[in-house]
Amino acid sequence: MIYLDNNATTRLAPEVLEAMLPYFREHFGNPGSAHGAGRMPEGALVHARAQAAGLFGCEPAEVVFNSGGTEGLNHAFRGVFEAFPARRHFVTTAVEHSAVLALAGWLKNHGAEVTFLEVDAEGRLDLDRLEASLRPDTALVSVMAANNETGVRFPLAEIASMVKARGILLHVDAVQAAGKVPLDASVLGVDLMNVSAHKFHGPKGAGALFIRRGLRLKPFLVGGHQERGRRGGTEDVPGIVGLGAAASLAGSRMADWDRVRELRDLLEASLLAAVPEMRVNGQGAPRLANTSLLSFRGIEGEALLMKLDAAGICVSTGSACTTGQKEPSHVLRAMRVPAEYGRGTVRISLGHETTRQDIDRVREVLPAAAASLRALGPLGR
Repeated sequence: MIYLDNNATTRLAPEVLEAMLPYFREHFGNPGSAHGAGRMPEGALVHARAQAAGLFGCEPAEVVFNSGGTEGLNHAFRGVFEAFPARRHFVTTAVEHSAVLALAGWLKNHGAEVTFLEVDAEGRLDLDRLEASLRPDTALVSVMAANNETGVRFPLAEIASMVKARGILLHVDAVQAAGKVPLDASVLGVDLMNVSAHKFHGPKGAGALFIRRGLRLKPFLVGGHQERGRRGGTEDVPGIVGLGAAASLAGSRMADWDRVRELRDLLEASLLAAVPEMRVNGQGAPRLANTSLLSFRGIEGEALLMKLDAAGICVSTGSACTTGQKEPSHVLRAMRVPAEYGRGTVRISLGHETTRQDIDRVREVLPAAAASLRALGPLGR
C-alpha cells in the first residue's frame, strides 16, 4: 500500500506508541490521585504539556489538552461567544474546515453575525478585505494556518498584526499546519490556537488548545478541576503522552519537509506534462510542502480515487470529513474552480514515510487511470 492521504490522518509513529504503552499497562493510575500510583501519570502530564508548549511556542500553563480539533474549535468559538456578550460579530474565511462552518451556523442561531472572507483563485486571502471587515463589536477573527485541502498557507504574522492592533481576539486553526511549519503563538501574538495529534503521527482522540495567559474563557466541559478548571474530566493519559511525544518528534523532523516538497513538486510537474486538462489548485500561493490538490476536467474524482485504490494507492477527494459528496467542495467553490474541473478532484498528501519509489508509482498509474476514465466519455462538458 502506498499511503498518500496524510492530511486525513497519519500513521502512529513507533516512538509515540512506545511512549504511550506504559500508561496503558504499568502506570495506569489516575493522575488526580494523591498516592503513588497517581504520581507517575501526573508527572507524564507535566512532561507532555511542556512538549506541547514547544509545538505551540508558548508556556506550558497555556496548553489545554482535549479530544482533538473539533473540540478545540468549539472551546475557542463558544468560549469567546460566552465571555464577551457585548461583541457579537465574528470573522472567518470561506475556506475554513467544515467544523468551523458548522460553528458559524451555531453562532448565527444564537444571535451572532459572521463575516466570511473570500479568497482569490489561488486560495489567497485579501488582507484589505480582512481589515475592512473589522468592527468595534468584532469578538474574534479565526483563520486557518494552512488549508486542509489545498495546503495554501495564510500570512499569520500580517493577519495577527492587523487584528491585534484593533484589540480583537485572534484564533488560528493549526490542525493541518502543526508539525509541518513552525508555530510560535507568543511571537505572533495570537490568543487561541488548536492542534490535533493524529495529524502529526500522534494518536487519534488527543488534541490541545493554546489559550493565551490572561484570556478567561468558561470551561468547555464542566465537572472537574482538571486542566486548571478549563476542561473537566479525567485526563486521557496515554493519549496526552502520545501527543507530547508526537510534538517532540515533529520538531526534530522539520527539516525533512524540504525532501517531501521536492517529491511533491516532481509529481506535479510530471502529471501536468502527462495529463491534459489538469490543474494544481493553489499552485501559485505559499503551500504546505506535502499537499497537492489536483483537478481533472471531465473525470469524476471518486472514480479516479477508486482506480488508484485498486492499484494500492491511497488518496482522497478532499477533506475526510466530507468524503462521498459529489459536488465540488466549498473550498473549490470559494476559489471559483470551474465545476467541470472541481468534480474531478483528488488530494494527494505526502508524509515523512513517502519515498521516491512511491511517487514514481503514482506517476506511472495516475495518467493511465485518467486516460481510461476519459475514454468512457466526457463528464460535465
